[in-house]
Amino acid sequence: MMMQTNTQFPSNLIQLLNNSQYMKKTEKGTFLFQEDELANELFVIISGKVQISKMIPDGRELTIRMCKEGDLIGEVPLFDQPQKYMLNAKVIENGQVAVFDKQELEKKLGENHQLALEFMKWLNHQYRKNQTKFRDLVLNGKKGALYSTLIRLSNSYGEPCEKGIFITIPITNQELANFCGTSREVVNRMLSELRKQNIITIDKSYITIHDLNYLKVEIDCENCPIEICNID
Repeated sequence: MMMQTNTQFPSNLIQLLNNSQYMKKTEKGTFLFQEDELANELFVIISGKVQISKMIPDGRELTIRMCKEGDLIGEVPLFDQPQKYMLNAKVIENGQVAVFDKQELEKKLGENHQLALEFMKWLNHQYRKNQTKFRDLVLNGKKGALYSTLIRLSNSYGEPCEKGIFITIPITNQELANFCGTSREVVNRMLSELRKQNIITIDKSYITIHDLNYLKVEIDCENCPIEICNID
């Protein structure tokens, strides 16, 4: 079965993975992997959605990524001693994934240096994306974390509409709080303030952003490329 992926994933790596995979159905509420399990497989999402998260010592959950079709997930350190997963991958929408064995992938990359280079470039791209997310959390505080999350949502799932940008997926206040590494109560207050200022409106968990520039100015947005500034 040939997979379809987003344009961020190099075409020659797609061919490599197509030759190394088996398919697995995924059900909402289950995990592809969890923290402290042995990391010996990578996954490419064929359909559905998967949430990547980290449990904070105080019991809160920090959502790192919300992955969809074409995304590669699994923090497997290649060409290294066996390691454990540091994050959780929870299925939030039924679908299917392609599964790749760590040793088989190492073998193929070792045989083809050009593919290995492409894979390293792709991993570096993922590192940059994660680095900017943690920058927003650390440097801009809780407000900056929420505002940057809304900006990323607009880049990933936003559609222009008469009143601004409509986020096409529903997202709860608790889910926003998880992206920000804070409590739902804190997010409730910040969202309420944004609604009072008519920066956003929320209807049945669907958000419309009326003034995206306000959010960017408030956090001194660096206008990173959309392929870096997204929620995936």
